Amino acid sequence: MSAKKNVRRRSAEWFGKDGKDGFHHRSWMKNQGLPHHLFDGRPVIGICNTWSELTPCNAHFRVLAERVKRGVYEMGGFPLEFPVMSLGETLMRPSTMLFRNLVSMDVEESIRANPIDGVVLLVGCDKTTPALLMGAASCDLPTIAVSGGPMLNGRFRDQQIGSGTHVWKFEDMVRAGEMSMGEFMDAEACMSRSVGHCMTMGTASTMASMAESSGIALPTNAAIPAADSRRNVLAHLAGRRIVEMVEQDLRMSQILTREAFENAIRTNGAIGGSTNAVVHLLALAGRLGVDLDLADWDALGQEVPCIVNLMPSGKYLMEDFYYAGGLPVVLRELGEGGLLNRDALTVNGHTLWENVKDAKCWNRDVIFPLDKPFKDRGGIVVLNGNLAPDGAIIKPSAASPELMRHRGKAVVFEDIDDYKARIDDPNLDVDADSVLVLKGCGPKGYPGFPETGNMGLPARLLKQGVSDMVRISDARMSGTAFGTVVLHTAPESAAGGPLALVRNGDEIELDVPARRLVLHIDEEELARRRAAWTPPAAHSDRGYLKLYIDHVMQADTGADLDFLVGSSGAAVPRESH
Repeated sequence: MSAKKNVRRRSAEWFGKDGKDGFHHRSWMKNQGLPHHLFDGRPVIGICNTWSELTPCNAHFRVLAERVKRGVYEMGGFPLEFPVMSLGETLMRPSTMLFRNLVSMDVEESIRANPIDGVVLLVGCDKTTPALLMGAASCDLPTIAVSGGPMLNGRFRDQQIGSGTHVWKFEDMVRAGEMSMGEFMDAEACMSRSVGHCMTMGTASTMASMAESSGIALPTNAAIPAADSRRNVLAHLAGRRIVEMVEQDLRMSQILTREAFENAIRTNGAIGGSTNAVVHLLALAGRLGVDLDLADWDALGQEVPCIVNLMPSGKYLMEDFYYAGGLPVVLRELGEGGLLNRDALTVNGHTLWENVKDAKCWNRDVIFPLDKPFKDRGGIVVLNGNLAPDGAIIKPSAASPELMRHRGKAVVFEDIDDYKARIDDPNLDVDADSVLVLKGCGPKGYPGFPETGNMGLPARLLKQGVSDMVRISDARMSGTAFGTVVLHTAPESAAGGPLALVRNGDEIELDVPARRLVLHIDEEELARRRAAWTPPAAHSDRGYLKLYIDHVMQADTGADLDFLVGSSGAAVPRESH
């Protein structure tokens, strides 16, 4: 662990001055009952809180913030909590992804404009983790992420039920006549039975795992249940450690290196993690200037076996994962298999390997050995072809093996409203071999890049016993979902990508082993269709929505706003007069 460095703190530019400026800043802070000795040059730690009653996953964060403060005070620091916009996946419309970049701006400017020497990010619900990491990365101060933790396992009658995953399953059962609406309503009260985020390996759990495996969160951050007292202990320890990081001037860019991102990508494969991690890590790397692109996801992660038996790829839930040893066991397996950059530095001052080399597994039905995996391949496959010139992705561990090579005729939905209006039409020209195609759901198109890619199957086919079909869109998919679903097709249809040109009856070929996604239409016909295509009307001519549509980048580069890529650092802003 490195020694203290003699660095003039940013906060001294506010609290360390004589005269009217220092008087002004200290005096107003003292109206909260703060004693004078807190302004003596000790590290000021910002606690960036996404607490909100409109974000159920993060509704317990007031308690976590207080635990962080205890740790900061113990180490001689001065904690100051501040709020930023909170993104609740369960309630916000049209999509929280529309606001991820906005929140990153909120975080970045809140940090830069205030007397903060280091920051603890309280993250949980899906987009809060990447949004806060992206914003903090553009400032590059000492930073620790603390996740809120997953809910306790859901339980319905004689079975464990997973948030999100069983919603899709139960809905299909109701539509197929296999479950009554009364039973459906009974299950509703059994799924979310404690504080915390989704307890499946959805996006929230995946991003908590990305934070831990990349080193920006403390060991065990990914899996401790939100209701477990050890989650509060972790927050307390983060408060202690962030003070030391400020004293050592250990910054975010020293942790989130190319090697750290490689570790995260391989970890995502090993846990069967969410496809959403792709777009979030690409955006985060862009903020840090780390050379990472979509092809790295295939090159680094696709051959990694899935060794975690969790929904939606398996049968267990995050509570079981924690009791089995959690992410440290996964990282140890990867490290022993030569799939980990062992020397990557983490926020506790140790290397990733030092943190996990002695981790023990307590349940091999939950966490499998690397040489006897749960599934042979758990990573993300990147597809290319004339239907996705800039790439598309698929998650094989959540898909049907028999559909990994498939050719069928397209059933096209021009947008999500068209899909909802026609999917259960008994006259819809569709069969089990059809390929469902959804347009207009990319970053610009929806707008906001929603989780509509895992389209429900036609009720008529569900009643015939069809459980999966190839589905292609420019949308995202919930990390709790499953199926043979091609996502993030780039360029998106609203930007004039080839997806916009697909028509009913066109033949589409998916070949996952060959990394191919091909529209079997000759180039002359495609050229005619392209010449006749007109872009959709703008969604808005004002406000953030217009800013977003004008500047959002495509999925293959992380869907950040083009002017936010890179970093401005945390230089002290000019004083107001």
